[in-house]
Amino acid sequence: MATDAVKSQLISGGIPQELVDRLTGAFAEARHNHYLGGHRLAEVEGGRLCEAAYRILEHIVDGSYTPLGSWLDVGKLTRHLANQPVGSVSDSVRIHLPRVLRVIYDIRNSRDAAHLGDGIDPNTQDSSLVIACLNWVMAELVRLHHDVDADEAAALIDQLVERAVPVIQDFDGVPRVLRDLPAGDTCLLLLYQHGSKPMPVDDLRAVVRPTMRGNLNRTLQRLDDLNYAHMANGTIRITRVGERRVEQERLADDL
Repeated sequence: MATDAVKSQLISGGIPQELVDRLTGAFAEARHNHYLGGHRLAEVEGGRLCEAAYRILEHIVDGSYTPLGSWLDVGKLTRHLANQPVGSVSDSVRIHLPRVLRVIYDIRNSRDAAHLGDGIDPNTQDSSLVIACLNWVMAELVRLHHDVDADEAAALIDQLVERAVPVIQDFDGVPRVLRDLPAGDTCLLLLYQHGSKPMPVDDLRAVVRPTMRGNLNRTLQRLDDLNYAHMANGTIRITRVGERRVEQERLADDL
């Protein structure tokens, strides 16, 4: 699993396991809440991830870190990281990661602040920025402790979260959509839960309802034609357009 691979690489790189567990757990919860519309909860979890990430940077530089649960002077630590000799650690550790973490931290701490009435939902706006920053932080930490380039690190991070879909229930490893939806939406939900990884068409055929299997190829081709999914080499994966449809139409909501 991608989660195990990421954890293993970070731990083998010398990062304490409790920090890795806090980091990956908060990341998964933040993205889970964001996908399901819990924008404030996503920002709170983003703050929890920052608490772990700051300590990881502290550990990289000092070999020790402020215990979880104890107050951490973020401003002081940021200055301490920036003052490390150039070349002694990565510029990401010295400068870039602390600055991005500060953005997340500040949004979390001021999430109840007033926003201008510009017609934009501040929760969605803030949460989207937090999630984008979290994705970058996680990918950068993986890149620093994993023999991959930035694009490969980002792809690995995208696989960390299996999206929770309340309307899908698992029965002995077989997912079942509990709402009466058309075949196309049913397939889209299953692909949404599967995440960014390509799914073999035969695997999808095995989990849809028997009445949907006869015309499955036509159903999937229509999803491809609508840019909701991409088919290639016997596999299919959801696109960003498909993800947006699931989220905007609230197809994943509970019964």
